[in-house]
Amino acid sequence: MREKIREIIQKIIEDKDINFTVEIPKEKKFGDYSTNIAMVLTKKMKKNPKEIANDLVEKLKNFEIFEKIEIAGPGFINFFINKDSWLKLFKEIYETGEKYFKMDIGNGKRVLVEFVSANPTGPLHIGHGRGAVLGDVLSNLLKFTGFKVQKEYYINDAGNQMKILGNSIKLRAIQIVKGKESVDFPDDHYKGEYIIEIAREMIEKFGEEVIEKDVEFFTEYGVKKILPGIIKDLKEFGVEFDNFFSEKSLFSSGEVDRTINFLKEKKVMYEKDNAWWLKVEGDEDRVVIKSDGSYTYLASDIAYHKNKYERGFDLLVNIWGADHHGYIPRIKSAIKHLGYDPEKLKILLVQMVNLLRNGEKIVLSTRAGKFVTLKEVVDEVGKDAARFIFMTRKSDAHLDFDLEVAKMQSNENPVYYVQYAHARICSIFRNTDENPEIINFENDEELELIKKVADFKHIIYVASKNLEPHLITYYLIELAGLFHSFYNKHKVI
Repeated sequence: MREKIREIIQKIIEDKDINFTVEIPKEKKFGDYSTNIAMVLTKKMKKNPKEIANDLVEKLKNFEIFEKIEIAGPGFINFFINKDSWLKLFKEIYETGEKYFKMDIGNGKRVLVEFVSANPTGPLHIGHGRGAVLGDVLSNLLKFTGFKVQKEYYINDAGNQMKILGNSIKLRAIQIVKGKESVDFPDDHYKGEYIIEIAREMIEKFGEEVIEKDVEFFTEYGVKKILPGIIKDLKEFGVEFDNFFSEKSLFSSGEVDRTINFLKEKKVMYEKDNAWWLKVEGDEDRVVIKSDGSYTYLASDIAYHKNKYERGFDLLVNIWGADHHGYIPRIKSAIKHLGYDPEKLKILLVQMVNLLRNGEKIVLSTRAGKFVTLKEVVDEVGKDAARFIFMTRKSDAHLDFDLEVAKMQSNENPVYYVQYAHARICSIFRNTDENPEIINFENDEELELIKKVADFKHIIYVASKNLEPHLITYYLIELAGLFHSFYNKHKVI
């Protein structure tokens, strides 16, 4: 309906390129839709917006879809759509089905969505789950709207965290062989029970002499044990990837060194205090090579993004934890220095998840080994419930995830609220299949439902354009609310 109104206005003003809005007003008294076209045309036509609005309304009255048209405020035009037009549109949606909502926004453009990318240092926790759902649902949405999507997991299998993982396993192995007091276990090492289990397994497999092996041996074994577990947990959560990209491969292929040498030659990296720094626009310059010759994470991240651009994607989407906010200008600057368009890279930040039980916060610490794994959450509340709750807030807003609420069969639980609406609808269809009859639309609640269903295409459009898949969840909750109100007020069967 929005598009029909837009097309009518464009036909009247004979301009398909002018940018104006057609929105649903916040209050019903202002109609079904409202447009700011009169204000937009003021500069071009050099007229008062109300005068322009009056002229437009006279022409708009010739179109039969409008029951009434009003002018409000400085020149907003409010449209009241007649009932027949709503029913005609609803019939079209009903007969077309899912295809009605499909649209080709992407036009076959290639998109790389990189998400989760957790260090393979332990099982995924609930925070990883939120990023996983965001990436997966966004990918589904982009595919639905005509993009060619590739989902990628960047394996952080190089750097200091890997050394800490290997050393954590080695120290636990030494403690098992020689006793707990034989070696100190540093506070910054991984303390989870899974580290002890891997250490025990290595002793059983290689014998007690395994403790003489170097840290790298323990790291490699640890990653081989942990990464398949991460992939399995994600699959059970409904998240699968098209590609896994190893950070290690960037070093072994020489891509990191080539990238750094290129930046040095361009004079966008410089030496200071025996270290090499990257020039960063709008922020402090950052160290890429430390004074001891070792690389910071920035080195491989720059090479990784160079690799992404070289693969020829039209759009790159990164889903990062909110604590990486300061990292954005560094990566964007590096991309620009490399000669690529930084606007092709969109970064979505995911805020923390507060895990609750009956309103009480569960204190988590990955390093200390005190964390609830994603698998535990999925096993307790179910895959669909967990995915839905993760999507009930915009990604950059904090989320409270109450395990008990997620299991409730009440309207307090948004999952149940929507699922119950679906169950009721299925019940209606089962009964009408047995006793078919023609339904006449005769009340306001039915008309409100039709209007909401008609708006779904616009919701998909906005969610895809703005990379905001949570809008789909918001919509479902609102639609379920309208349906429950209708169902409770009117006897359907």
